[in-house]
Amino acid sequence: MRTYAGAACLSQIVGTESYGERVTTREPTAQAHSEAITGPSLAGPGPVGPMRPKSTGSEPTLADPELGEPAITQLVPTETIHTEPIYTEPTDAPTGSHASADFASVDFVIVDVETTGWQPDQASITELAAVRVSAGRPNAEFSALVNPGGPIPADIVALTGITDVMVRQAPPIGAVLPGFLAFARGCVLTAHHAPFDVGFLTAACGHCRSPWPAFPVLDTAALARSVLDETEVPDCKLATLAGFFGAPTRPCHRALADARATADVLRCLLGRLTRSGVRTLAEINA
Repeated sequence: MRTYAGAACLSQIVGTESYGERVTTREPTAQAHSEAITGPSLAGPGPVGPMRPKSTGSEPTLADPELGEPAITQLVPTETIHTEPIYTEPTDAPTGSHASADFASVDFVIVDVETTGWQPDQASITELAAVRVSAGRPNAEFSALVNPGGPIPADIVALTGITDVMVRQAPPIGAVLPGFLAFARGCVLTAHHAPFDVGFLTAACGHCRSPWPAFPVLDTAALARSVLDETEVPDCKLATLAGFFGAPTRPCHRALADARATADVLRCLLGRLTRSGVRTLAEINA
C-alpha cells in the first residue's frame, strides 16, 4: 500500500461521531448542518428511507465501551436528528459518473480530520488523514499533522492525544491541502459524519483562498442508519460500528486510525447493500 505525507512525512485517518437523543456537537443536526456547511458539495437530496438489509448473523454485536464519545455537550430534540443526506453529488456532475457505477468500480477516499474545536469558524485542523479505496480494497494512505497556528485546548489534547509539541514543527494547513486534494482527486469523498470533516476542509480552503473541488460526498454515519436495524447496534458511533463489524483498526480520535476504521465500516455496509440488491450510489438515494 502506498503512503503519502502532506508536505512532511506523517500519516492520517477518518472521522468520529456520536448518535442518539443526547449527542455531542459532532452529531449533525438541522441547525448544525445549515450553519457549518456552505458550498455546493453537500447540497443534495434529503435523507432516504431505511434500507436495512437483513443481518447475515456473522457480524459482531458488541462495541468497546472504552471508545465511546466523551463529553455530552447538548440536548437535541429527537426530530432534529438524522437530517443529513447519505450521498450527494455536485449539481454540475457529469451524468452517470460515480452515482451509476457499481460500488466496486468507484474510488473512495475516506477522510478524517482532528481539530482544535467543533466549529470550522472557531477552530483549526491539527491532523488530516485519508485512505483511498479502489476496487473495494485500500491501496493508498495520506497522513499529516498540521500546525493549527495556536494552542490546542487541554480538553482536545485529552481527547486526541495531539499536543502543541507534536504540531510545533508541522506544516500549516495551506501547505498540506494541495497534497490532500491531489490524493483525493476523482474520488467520492467519504467520512463518518461528513458535514464535520468536509466543513473543516472547505473552511480551510477558503482561509487559504484555494478553490474547493466539487467532490461527491458519502456519509457513512447516515448510510449506517439506513442499512442497520436498531436491534443490531445501539447507535452509529464509529467505535460502535467498528466493533460490530470486527474492524481490525479501532477508532481512537487520531485521523489515520479513524479513517482506516471508517474504510472497514464502509466496506461492510456496501457489502450488506450489494447482497440486498443495491449496487450503486444512485440507488442509495432512490
